Formats: sequence, structure tokens, C-alpha cells
Amino acid sequence: MKRHYPATSRNRGPILEVLRRWLPPEGVVLEIASGSGEHACWFTSHLPDLIWQPSDGDADCLSSIEAWRQDQGLSTRIRPPLHLDVAAPWPFLSADAVFCANMVHISPWATSEGLMAGAGHVLPPHGMLVLYGPFKLNGTHTAPSNAAFDADLRARNPQWGVRDLEAVDALAREAGLDHQETIAMPANNLSVVWRKRP
Repeated sequence: MKRHYPATSRNRGPILEVLRRWLPPEGVVLEIASGSGEHACWFTSHLPDLIWQPSDGDADCLSSIEAWRQDQGLSTRIRPPLHLDVAAPWPFLSADAVFCANMVHISPWATSEGLMAGAGHVLPPHGMLVLYGPFKLNGTHTAPSNAAFDADLRARNPQWGVRDLEAVDALAREAGLDHQETIAMPANNLSVVWRKRP
């Protein structure tokens, strides 16, 4: 039942440092596209005053998340995984922060639109949104490896691809979210932080 994604263990340490700086000291974090559930367990074990709400649109991922949740003994601080199609209308939710890693480039553009619109609805004033993954800056890849990765993604699915951060930020602004910081991460990825307007 439990899936294991090697990239999760490689990137979780640097992401944790970003989350420690930007997430509220307590409250509920809605994770979008939680995948295997490994991130949820790792971050919850290091951020003991936060409640984690994992979600995914893939039924197999939901099963993996639940298996990790039970295996790690974190069922009181990780809520049961929620089925969430980001591009469809979201159910009624509330969260103090939203976190999403490695989804924007492996999904159609409509998913990014849905992510920003949904985050704008569920976050309270001053609530935080944190994204992690590869992005282009001013239309340019940040490394040759990202350009090659982008070409591979588009060959697999023409609707996928490394996104322009400026285009993603425009969606965020429309949803009432203001850019706070862009942080360079290992492997030519970025963490990007937005705050919901009062």
C-alpha cells in the first residue's frame, strides 16, 4: 500500500526549513497533491504543533497516504487523506496554510488555475501558500537540466511542462495572494511563498 518516492527524502530537509520560516506556529496545513504521503509524515513529525490535511486526486495515492499515516503513528495529527481534484470546484475547506510540492509542472495549466483559486478561497487573511518545484524565471530555465526535464515532460504529455513563475504569480494575484519570497533550492528547484491579502 505504501508508495515510496526517492525524491521525497532528497528534498524534504530544505523544504522543512522553508516551512519552519513561513508556516504559522500552529493550525491546519492543507497539502495539495500529497502523493505517497511521505512528506506529510516527515513534516508533521518535525512541526508538532501543526495539523496536516493531506489530499490527492489519485485513489492509489490516498491509500498510500493512509498507510503511511497509520504506520508512523501520526493519525492524531495527520487527518485522513482527502480526495481533491484541484481543477474541479473544491469542497468547503478551511486551512491556515496551503502547501504543494511538485505538482504544477506535472499537470495541465488548469490545475495551476484551480490551485490558486482554491487557495484564495480556503486561506484566511494572512494565510500562507508555499509551492515547491522547478520554474522558469522571466521565460528562461534556471539550468540546462531543467530545460531537458521540461522537454521530457512535454514529450510525455503536451499539457505538462515547467511553468513561468510570472504566469503562476499572476494567477496568485488574481486569487488575492501576494508574493513574499522566492527561495533557491537544491537541484535547481524553487520554493515560492505567497500571503493572502487582509
